[in-house]
Amino acid sequence: MGRYTGSRSKLARRFGEPIFGPDKVLDRRSNPPGQHGANKKRKKVSEYGVQLREKQKAKAIYGMREGQFRLFFDRSKAKEGFTKGDAFLAMCETRLDNVVYRLGLSPTRSGARQLVTHRHITVDGKICNVPSRILKPGEVVSVKEKSQGLVAIQDSLKLRKSPAVAWLSWDDATMQGSLLSVPMRAEIPENIEIQLIVEFFSR
Repeated sequence: MGRYTGSRSKLARRFGEPIFGPDKVLDRRSNPPGQHGANKKRKKVSEYGVQLREKQKAKAIYGMREGQFRLFFDRSKAKEGFTKGDAFLAMCETRLDNVVYRLGLSPTRSGARQLVTHRHITVDGKICNVPSRILKPGEVVSVKEKSQGLVAIQDSLKLRKSPAVAWLSWDDATMQGSLLSVPMRAEIPENIEIQLIVEFFSR
């Protein structure tokens, strides 16, 4: 199954929360999408259904395909200070496209992914067009010199919320940031019940 390219508001309504950030449509219409969404009765969801829903929500948040999402989980290993679930979530957060998004170079992860694939982003001075690359602490993410004047990037930086997450640094003068450390679960703002995803993949 390919990556979801439909309405982000519609997807947020399906999960009943603003998984992509503030959403005016969701504020007005909190019911599920569909012709009978407003009158649709909520059925009791099984344990498996709850786990599946959380997995689907996390996959949507990070814009990952099913196979890649599962591959990330399989590759994640519990490390000192991390459970397997927290290590998996940290891997998702340190993907290049997510870091570009967190740095404020794009207001959305899909936009950040496009900046990477269109070769506007460098890692340690070298162009990297692989959105799923996992960054390591100390690596520097920059906007390519010829791309620094792009309207999309400049507009996004103007709207950038400060301060950024504690595990990233950013320098406006040089338009570059770096990964200071692998984020702990408490440092990741996404509303994801990671234990439900661990249980889903452990079935």
